[in-house]
Parts: sequence; structure tokens; C-alpha cells
Amino acid sequence: QVQLVESGGGLVQPGGSLRLSCRGSGFTFRYYVMKWYRQAPGKEREVVAGVTIDGGRKNYAESVKGRFTISRDNVRATVFLQMNNLKLEDTAVYYCKAEGQGSDTEYWGQGTQVTVSS
Repeated sequence: QVQLVESGGGLVQPGGSLRLSCRGSGFTFRYYVMKWYRQAPGKEREVVAGVTIDGGRKNYAESVKGRFTISRDNVRATVFLQMNNLKLEDTAVYYCKAEGQGSDTEYWGQGTQVTVSS
């Protein structure tokens, strides 16, 4: 059974930090591009960051560049999102996604809530 399980969300004040984790199981994690998305209330889901299968290349949405860092540990089948200097507008449900290379295969996690509030 394929699973992606996110954790690490919560309530944080503006300027604070959180580290999200997403652990995969039931598929060969190291062969999948991993991405983080988020969806704020009333808005469409948007991609936040992505990392290639070997972790060598990373890309970020303009709104989070310089504040968020994506990384992965293929041994632990886990992708991380380190979020620093959080802003009110970062409040959203954060999802991880696994994308198979050269195929349409993709898996989604169930999401974890991040709330930035004073």
C-alpha cells in the first residue's frame, strides 16, 4: 500500500520556523521526484518546492525563495521542508507529492496544516 505521511505542521508566530517531513512507503522512493505543495483557504493548490531524485537540483516558488529549503533522505524515504521566517501568507495545508519519472504515476500525502499567526 502506497503511503505518503506528512508531519511537522502546527501553529507558529510570524518569523518563526517549522520543519515538515514526509515519509514514503509502498513504492521505490528514490526513483521519484518529490515536491511540496500548499493550499490556502479559497485558493488553488500551488507548488512550493521540488527536488530531483538524487537531491542534486532543487527549485522553489518565488514567494518562498531564501526562506524554505527542500531536502531528501533516500535511505529513510523522507523528504523535508525547512521553513524559516514564516509569514502570515504561508498559512496553508502543505502536501507532499511523489512524481514518477517518465510516467504519469503520482502519489499525494494527506496534508499537514501550517498556521502562521500572532
